Amino acid sequence: MKQTMRKDRRRAQPELPSGRRSSAPSHDTDTFKRGFVSLTKLALSGVQITASALDVTTEKVLFSIDDHLSVPTASLGKVILLIEVAARLTQRDGSAHGLLDRTVADSAAGTGLWQHLQIPTMPVADLAVLVGQSSDNLATNVLLRHIGLDAVRARGEALGLNRTFLLDKVRDHRGPDDAPHLSVGSARELSTLFRDLAEGSVVDVATSQQVLAWLGLSADLSMVASAFGLDPLSHVHSDHGLLLVNKTGSGPGIRSEVGILRGPRASVSYAVTMRFNDEELTSRLAVLDGMRTLGTDILEYVY
Repeated sequence: MKQTMRKDRRRAQPELPSGRRSSAPSHDTDTFKRGFVSLTKLALSGVQITASALDVTTEKVLFSIDDHLSVPTASLGKVILLIEVAARLTQRDGSAHGLLDRTVADSAAGTGLWQHLQIPTMPVADLAVLVGQSSDNLATNVLLRHIGLDAVRARGEALGLNRTFLLDKVRDHRGPDDAPHLSVGSARELSTLFRDLAEGSVVDVATSQQVLAWLGLSADLSMVASAFGLDPLSHVHSDHGLLLVNKTGSGPGIRSEVGILRGPRASVSYAVTMRFNDEELTSRLAVLDGMRTLGTDILEYVY
């Protein structure tokens, strides 16, 4: 992947209270009308929304809804783990090399391929590939056991993340002594983090490139990225002038996505999290439709 994803413009859970938001949304009135209307309707129906979209080149805020709030983000916190692993690889830290064994204590159901494979041991870098491609829970837990949650927290602090954290390993069940969520984050911090990755300024250029390469393998284009028309299983190269890197997170009543889309005219980094009453399938489908609508606005802006 190129040094940066920036391309200069051619001159060109629980039931939530209905419609309660701490601040009014703002948006680029020329481009983000559909997303603004769609997400406002969802918010009025009781969906809690945090969202941020930034122009990578100008740093202009294109869209925001409560982007300062720190909310549960399912798997998005795994990005910080990948940054720490990448930093150790590029800095030739010995802890980033060698083989890691999976144990019974690392087991976690849900997303990922390694739980379905026979191989019991994998290299550190290959585990990072699994996390980037399928948000692999088992690979996440093995990496986190090896790297240490304290080191991941320290990395987040060094990056200036004050409201975005990986809180725990992946667990099938969370007890009273466990962290209540896998990760939390603010949309503004997450969209800024991805802008910085695209600019090559997260730790250093090599580290940023490595994280983008892992996340560029993501096969989940079911949310915001569903609007981009890309092949979910093969989009590491530019397709119709579009290049996407993203990370998603899903859980009961939570859908989250952070990413960056580069197009012929501009690049946009974005982060969206929606919390909703997941008792009815129609509620989930409405949330996914709203995320796709915002994705359509992002596509229009970059294309």
